[in-house]
Parts: sequence; structure tokens; C-alpha cells
Amino acid sequence: MAVYRRNYKPYSGRLTAEWSRSFVLFRYSRKNLFRSKFLTGLFVVCFFWPLLCLIMTYLAHSASFLAELGIPSQVLTIDNKFFFNFMSVQGVFAFLLTAFAGPGLISPDLANGALPLYFCRPFSRTEYVLGKASVLGILLSQITWVPGLILFAMQASLAGASWTWNHLWIAGALVLASLLWIAFLSLLAMALSAWVKWRIVAGAMLLGVMFFGAGFAEAVNAVMRTQSGHFFNVAYLMSTVWNALFQVDREHSIPVVEAWVALLVYCTICLGLLMRKVRAYEVVR
Repeated sequence: MAVYRRNYKPYSGRLTAEWSRSFVLFRYSRKNLFRSKFLTGLFVVCFFWPLLCLIMTYLAHSASFLAELGIPSQVLTIDNKFFFNFMSVQGVFAFLLTAFAGPGLISPDLANGALPLYFCRPFSRTEYVLGKASVLGILLSQITWVPGLILFAMQASLAGASWTWNHLWIAGALVLASLLWIAFLSLLAMALSAWVKWRIVAGAMLLGVMFFGAGFAEAVNAVMRTQSGHFFNVAYLMSTVWNALFQVDREHSIPVVEAWVALLVYCTICLGLLMRKVRAYEVVR
């Protein structure tokens, strides 16, 4: 439009709140994820285990029905180990879901040079990262701590107020264990997505970090005759923390505090790599 005509008028409509601008990225990124039939099917499969756990919880309080089936009532015990096993299975599903959904969050924007278009608007790097992270954060929450709390609420309603107050810490363990796993998976997936522009390669590297780390940890322990190699095994570190949260008696070679510190260091490194790559321009030497 020619400037001399003076027909240009600025936008005079209602502006969205600044705190909600990052949800624009969440809305469109989540829509793109579920365009894949495979990813949609995997997301549906993630609810089979919570549904089975709900049935098991109901059956645990139906002694007459179990007697008809010839199953001893002691077989189904709803305690901290039950919720730990629930989180262990859902944690594997969360990792698989991240491996297929995470690598495609940032790599298309970098490959197509779209970051300058984001940051030329009133949109900060923090809001961009939060908007992308919320996709995985909400997606993984729907299969981890949200069904876990529903499962805990059902058990509390069937077991009574006494059981609820004595085991209220299990609900906190569900939320804290899930948030720690979600934070690590989200930061790792986005960091790989930012540094590796090929989606398939980024997904393969995400799988490699977990499986190669476990193998490398065992090799270090065998060669150096030490237990410090477990610091390279993220699954082992997470298992150590989860066992402490759910008060499951299992022996671990690494103290819980050191496992917490190692996981937080990994999250910090992933965040630093991500923020280094997410910028409006890149200097190429």
C-alpha cells in the first residue's frame, strides 16, 4: 500500500494478555502433533495401563467377586509399591511419546528460519521456550500424574478417610516424580530438536541418550571397578529418586541426594544448550 494514500490503520482490536501469548504456540504445536495417526494411537495406548489399574483398585475392594474368581484378596494390595509400578509403566510410555513428539517441536522453526519472525514481535525467548515446553508438559501430564491422582482418589474413596490421611504422601510422590521426569524429557527433547534439525535423527539421539548412557555406565563400572558410572545412566538416577519418593526398599549404589543433584545438572545443561540455540539470528563463521 502506498504511504501517500494514508489508508493504513493500525490494529485497534482487543490485545491478548502478555502471560497468555505463549499458549498460541501450544495450541498450534499440539494440533500438528495429533495430525499423525501413529502418535494419536500411541497416546490412546498410554491410557490402557491406568484403566487396568482402576479395575484392579476396584477389584481389590470386592472380596466377594474375587472369591468367585478364586483369587485371594491378598494378591491385589493397593499400597506404595502399586503406585510405584504404575509410575514405572507410565514413565516408559512418557519416554516413548516424547521420542516421537519432542524432536519436531523446534527443529522446523530453525530449519525454515522462522525464529526471526517470532522474535520480531513482542515475544521473548522465554515465552517461546515455555510455549513449546507446555506441549510436552501437558501431554505427558495427561498420562502420568493426572491419571495417578485419579487412581489415588478412587482408592481413597474406597478405603476410607483413615487410609487417605495415612497415605496422603503418595499423592505428593506421584506429582513430584512425574514433574521431574517430565521436566527432564521435555528439556532433553527440545535441546536435541534445537541442535539437530532432522527430526528422525533427533528422535534416534533421544533413544541413544537413554540406552547408550546405560551401557556406558555399566562399562565404566566394570573397567574402573566403581559405582560412579551410574551417574551416566539417567534411568538409574530416576529410579533412585522414585524409590525414595515412594519409599520402596531397594538397594542403590548412589545416594538419593546425589541422584537429585545429577538430574538437576542434566536439566540445567539441556536448558543452557536450548537457550543458546533459540535466538533471533545466528552468526555463521
